[in-house]
Amino acid sequence: MTRHLQRELDRLKKRILSLGAMVEERVRMARKAIETRDGQLAQKIIDMDHEIDESEVEIEEECLKILALHQPVAVDLRFLSAVIKINNDLERIGDEAVNIAERVLILSKREKLEIPFDYSFMAEKTESMLKKSLDAVVNMDLDGAVKVCISDDEVDDLQNEAYDVIKQAIKDNPDRVSYLINLLLISRHLERIADHATNIAEEVVYMIEGEIVRHGRLATEPK
Repeated sequence: MTRHLQRELDRLKKRILSLGAMVEERVRMARKAIETRDGQLAQKIIDMDHEIDESEVEIEEECLKILALHQPVAVDLRFLSAVIKINNDLERIGDEAVNIAERVLILSKREKLEIPFDYSFMAEKTESMLKKSLDAVVNMDLDGAVKVCISDDEVDDLQNEAYDVIKQAIKDNPDRVSYLINLLLISRHLERIADHATNIAEEVVYMIEGEIVRHGRLATEPK
């Protein structure tokens, strides 16, 4: 590998990690907005979405330029392929943070209705998965990536729990259906963030092992 290609790859890694930090901050803001029903914070998340979109496009263009100019092979090609997919997942996580913010914006204008479901716990679990998946990218940590993949089932279970709780709440409060549907959508958006974090972790496995582990094909167990 030429030194020029190595410099390009190092710069690309810094850019994808910078985007990851930006997205992680948006998810942190979304979690806080859920907990506080802060409409102003929700609007701020929505207004800043263009920053993530622009960065995602720039990173993809950089990947395509490197592929065209250097025609990398083996591990470098795997790295570029993984970065393109991680880049897309990060942009989609940003979109899900915006989706949550839009739901919170609606909820902030309506009378609060308490339901027996801990959104803070689900949001913290989702945020933790994203952080661990990005840490796995930084450190090329196979065990950390595998653990993220395995923990995805826990968030799926929380999503199912939220569905059951809200279904009962709709029966008990038929006049608050719209409010409760927005709560249900928040749990769905959190679950989707966890899915994208899992996708990122799976790409780390691919970069390290050269093995595609999507669609339940992960056979490795954490140490």
